[in-house]
Formats: sequence, C-alpha cells, structure tokens
Amino acid sequence: MSRTVAGLLAGAVVTVVLATPAEAAPADYSLAAANYAGTQIAAHEGVQGSVRADPAGQTLGHDVSGHQGVVDWPAAAGAGAKFTYVKATEGTGFVNPRFGPQYDGAHAAGMIRGAYHFARPDVSGGAQQAEYFLAHGGGWRSDGTTLPGALDIEYNPYGEVCYGKSPADMTAWIADFTRTYLAKVKRSALIYTSTAWWKRCTGNTGRFGNTNPLWLARYAPAIGELPAGWAKQAIWQFARDGGLPGDQNYYNGPLGRVQALAKGPR
Repeated sequence: MSRTVAGLLAGAVVTVVLATPAEAAPADYSLAAANYAGTQIAAHEGVQGSVRADPAGQTLGHDVSGHQGVVDWPAAAGAGAKFTYVKATEGTGFVNPRFGPQYDGAHAAGMIRGAYHFARPDVSGGAQQAEYFLAHGGGWRSDGTTLPGALDIEYNPYGEVCYGKSPADMTAWIADFTRTYLAKVKRSALIYTSTAWWKRCTGNTGRFGNTNPLWLARYAPAIGELPAGWAKQAIWQFARDGGLPGDQNYYNGPLGRVQALAKGPR
C-alpha cells in the first residue's frame, strides 16, 4: 500500500451505520370493546337452533361484557340467573371499562360471579396475559361467591383464525396461561371454547380435560360433541341472547355445584 493511500485511510472518518430493528407495530385493540365470549364462534359457526327445553338439573346463568353496558342485575336475578361471568380483559392492552360496576353489581344482586379473559395469542405470551388478567380483576378468593377465572380462546377477530400459531404452539400458549393462573391463585382456570375451533387450532388436544373445567359454546338444541379430553362440560353457553343480558348459559348441575366451584377444595 502506498504512503498516500495509507495516509488517506488513516485520516478518513469512517461512519458505521448500525441497523436498528424495526419497532413492532402496536397490537390492534380496535375491536376489543365489541369482542366478548362467543362473538367469533357465532360468526364462524352460526346458530343451529335453540334449546328445546330447560335441561333438568341445570343452573341458569349468563355472561356479559362492556358491550352490554349498564346491566340491571336485580332484574337478571329475578329472571332466574344464579351465576354470571364478566369480561375483564383482552390481551395485554384492554380492560373492560364497565368491569367494576358489572362485577360488583352481580355480587350485590346475590349472584355467584367470575371474570374472563379474551385471549390474544398473537400479541403476547400466555403467562403475560394471565398476569395481566389477574392484575385487572381476574383473581379468585374462597368466599363462596367468586368463580375461578376463565380463558376465552376462540376465533381471532383480527385475522387468521388460529392467531398464526400451529396446534403445538397454541397448546403451549394455553398451557402457559393456565399454569400461571394456577400458580398464582391455586385454582384452575376454566377454558371457554368451541369444539370446532379446538379441533382446528389445537389439533384437538386432550391435555386439559383433567385439569381445567370446560365452558363450551354451541348454539344448538343439544350440546353435541365435546373437545378431546373432557367427559363433560362445566358450563354450556347455549344461546347468544334470551331472557338474561348477554349470552345464556347453563351450569351442568344444581346450584350447589356452582357454589362448590366457587368455594374451591377444602
């Protein structure tokens, strides 16, 4: 190398441009206020008919979200509702602004109540979402009036129905959520889903049947096939509307069974 070239190199100011990773786009929560348990199940699976008669030995209840607005809880109790679930959170970026009044209102009307989380496996991990849920009303206490929290896992309202996850990854995500919830409150979360979605997006895994009570959505005269692993459902969401605010549900057993679920193991 000549002295001239060496001198030029020695005196040169070398600018190194370091590529910085692009910032991830913020998660989309534009539909969060309208999303509630079963909105996407109804959209994808439809309604096959109504329950022919009140099943014997079942306990009537319902579930609500901010979408229902102000709920007349004494009227709901007067119409026969014994329990309710209230949407608390979605993903890690949305809290139902009406959660407090709805949750407390149900309790004041004498109902057993619980909270549910609308899952968003596309925005963050299962453990992170369980923590978020717990921080915003999704906990449990052994007072006989608080049901364990529920994980609402259904068709993605924002895009690909399985949130871009393989069955193995989806199963791992659900396990991450339920394991974290159990570790924090010592109760297993219910899993809310439909059989068709469960088959499509988890490969019909039977992993949770012995640990997490099933809350199944199916709008038909009979509950039909259950997802793998569960021999029975705890709750059947049987109609999108009816005599109670929000979705209509039956607990699979008498009121004493609902009370036992709320109370927890002795």
